[in-house]
Amino acid sequence: MNITEKILSNKYGKEVNPGEIIEINIDLVMSHDGTSPPAVKIFEKIAEDVWDNSKIAIVFDHTVPPNTIGSAEFHKVAREFGRKQKLKHFYHHGEGICHQVLPEKGLIEPGKIIVGADSHTCTYGAFGAFSTGMGSTDIAMVYATGKSWFMVPEAFKINVTGELSDNTTAKDVILNIIGHIGSDGASYRSVEFFGDTIDKMSVSQRMTITNMVIEMGAKNGVIEPNKQTIDYLKQRTDKNSFNIFKSDSDSSYEKEFLFDINDMEPQIACPNNVDNVKPISKVEGVAIDQGFIGSCTNGRLEDLKLAADVLKNEKVHEDVKLIISPASAEIYKSAVEKGYIQTFIESGTIVCNPGCGPCLGGHMGVLSKGETAITTTNRNFKGRMGDPKSHIYLSNSKIVANSAIKGFISQP
Repeated sequence: MNITEKILSNKYGKEVNPGEIIEINIDLVMSHDGTSPPAVKIFEKIAEDVWDNSKIAIVFDHTVPPNTIGSAEFHKVAREFGRKQKLKHFYHHGEGICHQVLPEKGLIEPGKIIVGADSHTCTYGAFGAFSTGMGSTDIAMVYATGKSWFMVPEAFKINVTGELSDNTTAKDVILNIIGHIGSDGASYRSVEFFGDTIDKMSVSQRMTITNMVIEMGAKNGVIEPNKQTIDYLKQRTDKNSFNIFKSDSDSSYEKEFLFDINDMEPQIACPNNVDNVKPISKVEGVAIDQGFIGSCTNGRLEDLKLAADVLKNEKVHEDVKLIISPASAEIYKSAVEKGYIQTFIESGTIVCNPGCGPCLGGHMGVLSKGETAITTTNRNFKGRMGDPKSHIYLSNSKIVANSAIKGFISQP
């Protein structure tokens, strides 16, 4: 059996098989300021009290602070629900993006079943958990019952081998994979990552990989924890051991893929689909109006360091807005201590508080008609960051920073 099948079997109480529909207990459910109010509305029609106030997390991150009356009202609904239900994990003071905050707070562990009212909940598979996104109605039912149903997914095995070059990162690895498999090529599949490249990746890099499996339609992404990941978990949870599941050597997979990244250039996802991926040599020279570094994909300290290394003693091009938003308050604080924030400010960068705003075109960085942005986010759909006639290119933080200096897509 593979990791996902083992986790689901363990929770179900007996062996499961792909295609089987099961109902299982949930270990943690998450929603944010944008998805909590619809879930609360449904929940209040079916129950008075949540099933377990220690297994629900709400994070304010999509429009923080609120930028419209509507978003302020959403905050109010979620805040009142959190207080009424006495939720143990309620983060509404700018702690950061949900997918970064939950691991930081020690809420994510290997072998757990985690659901969230956000499609990028698949991020937590980086820690050897089964995690997936759901709609607000399904989340309301979990609030009330602590259970949900799943169809056990077929699995893809992706083996990545080789060394990253100076200008490539985990972001380029996953963009390359999505470009080959396609935006719907892994629909409702469990995607499991192996190989010497993955083995050596840091926690941040692994989170980037699993974060974007939804962009090829996957149900979940998962990686067996390495030593760095286990050390991170020990620091965050105060636990010395975890229920880590490993795939058997004879595990069955619907498809297997091998990616050799030794000669891989930086990868750019071009408008208007995440699978429209090209090597940077095919895209260099495209003029930009805005750069953004942040999001649940690439707003971590490693990403900020790469950007700071490029921006040191440089200036953002006079025709470009460069916006940087750390993924969490903890990361922001570390970036201040390491001098990255000072470097950003001195370069002419706009530094924002932690949050999701620019990624979804909701807050702090909306694009107007005809504008072009290069960004470290995870989606470049038409209208994703603002006007439907704007253009979005996805890349890593090093490429975004250099492009902001030059005024066009380029690499150091």
